[in-house]
Amino acid sequence: MKTNEYLTNFYNHYDENSRLVSKHGTVEFLTTMRYIEKYIKSGDRVLEIGAGTGRYSHALARQGYTVDAVELIEHNIDIFRQNTRADEKISVIQGNALDLSAFPDNQYDMTLLLGPLYHLYTKEDKQQAIREAIRVTKQGGIIFAAYVISDGCLLDEGFKRNNINVAAYLRDGLLDSETFAAKSEPKDLFELVRKEDIDDLMGVFPVTRLHYVATDGCALLIRDEIDAMDDETFQLFLQYHFTTCEREDLWGITSHAVDIFQK
Repeated sequence: MKTNEYLTNFYNHYDENSRLVSKHGTVEFLTTMRYIEKYIKSGDRVLEIGAGTGRYSHALARQGYTVDAVELIEHNIDIFRQNTRADEKISVIQGNALDLSAFPDNQYDMTLLLGPLYHLYTKEDKQQAIREAIRVTKQGGIIFAAYVISDGCLLDEGFKRNNINVAAYLRDGLLDSETFAAKSEPKDLFELVRKEDIDDLMGVFPVTRLHYVATDGCALLIRDEIDAMDDETFQLFLQYHFTTCEREDLWGITSHAVDIFQK
């Protein structure tokens, strides 16, 4: 499967932990954890699908929750296991978000889908991953589904940092010439979407949206400024971000978003 080859090559050489512990990188993690902690209850069992190196899984296991994790990439699983402490009630297996047949229906109080939708390129595959996450979650349980948002990435990677050539992306059809909506393929590694795409995906599911959150807001766009902040200023920025991350007029600026819904 070519998608696996692209992902394997990428994550074998990518330091995911460093991304999440840089000051600007912690904004996404701290925001997501803030919402997890809003809904998680004592004794809850958690499934993380596409757990990566285990940043969220380990954080929750170290708070005493029972966590099962599924991850596609062996390299990430190796790091996940290296970071596991003896007192954690945690397990990890290799698996694919599209097929969670190893897990029964209605088992988990909370299910985290914080990475797989970054790398699924058809509506059918995305809905299959969401369908599987819903299936394994208990009635009344909470599901977190994360996405990479195209406009925030275009502003940061394209117009600010010049890591992508916007004119070439338009010429090659990776950006729509009228709307600037992104068109991704497996070789591009990341599937970039907008809020309206997420709404379209979710329209077929009998769930209730609780929150739609711009998890890193403008943090990547002003990463250098955030990393230069002293601790007091950074805490003030976080306070601002937590207050505004659900504002509709700021949804498009973020590079990552999480859709939080209840089964």
